Amino acid sequence: MSVAAPERNVAGRLPFLDRYLTVWILAAMAAGLGLGRLVPRLGDALAAVSLAGVPLPIALGLLAMMYPVLAKVRYDRLGTVTRDRRLLLPSLLLNWVAGPALMFALAWLFLPDLPEYRTGLIIVGLARCIAMVVIWNDLARGHREAAAVLVAFNSVFQVVAFSVLGWFYLRVLPGWLGLEQAHLDVSVWEITRGVLLFLGIPLAAGYLTRRIGERARGRAWYEGTLLPRVGPFALYGLLFTIVVLFALQGDAITSRPVDVVRIALPLLVYFALMWAGSMALGKSVGLDHPRATTLAFTAAGNNFELAIAVAIAAFGAASGQALAGVVGPLVEVPALIGLVHVALYARRFFPTPTVPAPQKELTRD
Repeated sequence: MSVAAPERNVAGRLPFLDRYLTVWILAAMAAGLGLGRLVPRLGDALAAVSLAGVPLPIALGLLAMMYPVLAKVRYDRLGTVTRDRRLLLPSLLLNWVAGPALMFALAWLFLPDLPEYRTGLIIVGLARCIAMVVIWNDLARGHREAAAVLVAFNSVFQVVAFSVLGWFYLRVLPGWLGLEQAHLDVSVWEITRGVLLFLGIPLAAGYLTRRIGERARGRAWYEGTLLPRVGPFALYGLLFTIVVLFALQGDAITSRPVDVVRIALPLLVYFALMWAGSMALGKSVGLDHPRATTLAFTAAGNNFELAIAVAIAAFGAASGQALAGVVGPLVEVPALIGLVHVALYARRFFPTPTVPAPQKELTRD
C-alpha cells in the first residue's frame, strides 16, 4: 500500500516534546524510582497531604496535565459527538462490559496463587480512564471532542457502577465459579469526589478559558496564540506526576522485581487486546481514524489514580493491592505511548477523507 509522503513524516512534524515523549517518560520513571530508593522517607512526606485519597503532589500534577488538553476542546462541537451512536454504544460496551471482564479473566489466569495482586488488578480493571487518556488521544491525533464526551460518560458510569462492579467481580462472580472471594468496601462518595476533582475542576477551567478567550480575542488568536503557550504544561504535568508516583512506590517496585513482572504480564496483554480490539471494532462499524483512535484509547486506558486511592483506602498503602495499582501506570505509560505510534501508523489503513471536486458547468456548443 502506498503512503503519501506527509504520512511517513508524522513523527518528524511533532513538536520537540511530543517527538521524544518516550524518552522523557522513561527518564521520569527512572528519576522517580531513583528518588524513592535514595530518599526512603520521601514517599511518606509526599503522601502526608492528600486530595480525594490521592497524594497532593500527584493531584496537582493530574490537574496540570488535564487542564491544557480540555482547554483545546471545541465545546461547540460536542452535540455532533453525543448523537454518534456508532461511537457511544461501542464505548459503553467496551468500558463497562468487556474491560472489567477481560481484566478479571487475566488476573485469575496469571495470578491464581497471589490473591492480593489479583484483587488489585481487578480493581484497576474497574477504574475506567478519565484523566491520562486525553493525553494519549491528543498525541495520537484522536478526536478531542469525542474524547471529552467519552471521558464524561465514563465519569458518570464510574460513580454509578464502580462499587456495584467491585461487588460483582470480587464476590458474586467468583462465588458462581467456585473461586476465592474478596471484599471491596468503598463508598459512592469516595468515587464521586475523585471524579469531581480530577475531571470536574480541569473541565470547568478548560471550558471557561475557551469561552472567555474566544469572546475576548477570537478563535484564531485563542488557537493560534494562547493554546501553544499553555499546551506544553499538559506534558509537564504528566512527567511530574510520573516522577512523584514512582517515588512513592520506588522501594516496593525495586525490591520485588519478580512480583512486578508477574503483575505486569497480564496488564500488557490487557492493554494490547483492549486497544487492538477496540480499534478493529471502530473500523468495522465505520468510524474514521480519529474516532476509532479515541474509542481505542478510552477503552484501553485505566484510571490508575482512582484504583490506587481505592486500594490504599481499602487495604492499606503497603498492601499487595496497592502495589498492583502502582504497577498499573508502570506498564500503562510506556505501553500506551507505544500504542500512540501504532495509532499514527494505522492512519494508512483508514480511508483518507476526500473533498469532492467542483463539478463543471455543462455548456451547449
